[in-house]
Amino acid sequence: MFKDKFLKFISNPKYIFGIYFVISIISAITKYVGGPLKYNNYMIFKNVFNNTLEQKNIYLLYPDVHFDSNHYGILFSVLIAPFAILPDWLGIVLWNIANTLVFVFAIHKLPFSNAKKAFFAWLCLQEFITAAVSLQFNIALTGLLMLSAVYIYERKETQSAISILIGFFVKLYGIAGLSAFFFIKNKWKFILSLLGFSILFLILPMLLSSPHFGIQSYADWFQSLSEKNAANQVLGNRQDYSLMGIVRRISGHADISNLVFLLPGMAIFALPYLRIKQYKNLPFQLMILASTLLFIVLFSSGSESPTFIIAVAGVMIWFIVQKEKSPLIIGLLIFVMILTCFSFSDLFPKFIKDNYIMKYSLKALPCCIVWFRIIYELMTKDFEKEYQLD
Repeated sequence: MFKDKFLKFISNPKYIFGIYFVISIISAITKYVGGPLKYNNYMIFKNVFNNTLEQKNIYLLYPDVHFDSNHYGILFSVLIAPFAILPDWLGIVLWNIANTLVFVFAIHKLPFSNAKKAFFAWLCLQEFITAAVSLQFNIALTGLLMLSAVYIYERKETQSAISILIGFFVKLYGIAGLSAFFFIKNKWKFILSLLGFSILFLILPMLLSSPHFGIQSYADWFQSLSEKNAANQVLGNRQDYSLMGIVRRISGHADISNLVFLLPGMAIFALPYLRIKQYKNLPFQLMILASTLLFIVLFSSGSESPTFIIAVAGVMIWFIVQKEKSPLIIGLLIFVMILTCFSFSDLFPKFIKDNYIMKYSLKALPCCIVWFRIIYELMTKDFEKEYQLD
């Protein structure tokens, strides 16, 4: 009897979705109680809105308000506005809830059974907690990336374009949603939607400030991202948890250019598109989505621990689509869960975390292996016969 109730509980997505919202609220309250230093990320986000109103450079340091600086696009001032105008205690809670809502809705929209949606959410829980505790936009960004693909599967080109552009205008990663472009039925509708909403998203922040400030902010954003990229490659920091970071840190050469990795990485990523006959198979399209979610984390020097909610979502899509869960497939999933999801937890002694996992960016290692496995499957498997969604 207990076993049946337990199985019913873990296989019903509404329970794990409820847990997500409870965690998002508790995380936000805990941060607020700890004081402004504990919710510094939110103070950065809130100040993007305030500085846009005052037409002050949104990428400078403002040590009297927060430490570190903003690296999001100026459209973020519009997204954060409804929360920034509220008292901090309420704004922080609603901000975390809003991010969670986007992610949970994206899981709900995935073309899986309810049991598999629940399974997906359970296995992403640890990375969700990591991002929620940091009050991160990465939670919503993961949802937007998944929605950009799901809406294409559903032939809702306009909604897909909006999802892509929100992610792109805030954090650039959203542009990766174009990886599903070749699966679009009505490409002209999609292209026109992209153009139309691009203009809208360019204009919206200017309504809070001015056209000159809006345009100048994009130039400032480029400079900010360039400086951040250089800073991320410093050995021993808490960024660059990526394939590039692993190589740089193990070799001890922080000066290896991103292009050394990006150019061959993009070529490998693009190889599966040569298999045009597989385009019609939804499992193939989902596997491309899984590859995309992993690629943007593994080939970014800005990847940090809370960013891995994006990559782990890709791993879970890959695993769920598998028809035969071989020992190798299950072993890779366990490897991801242990070394990626729990690498910063008490599961590992501090000595190992500091001197191995963080020092050599090993959090990214299992995801790197899974990504290469995905590319192998995309290039060799028959997705009509060898994969399933039921």
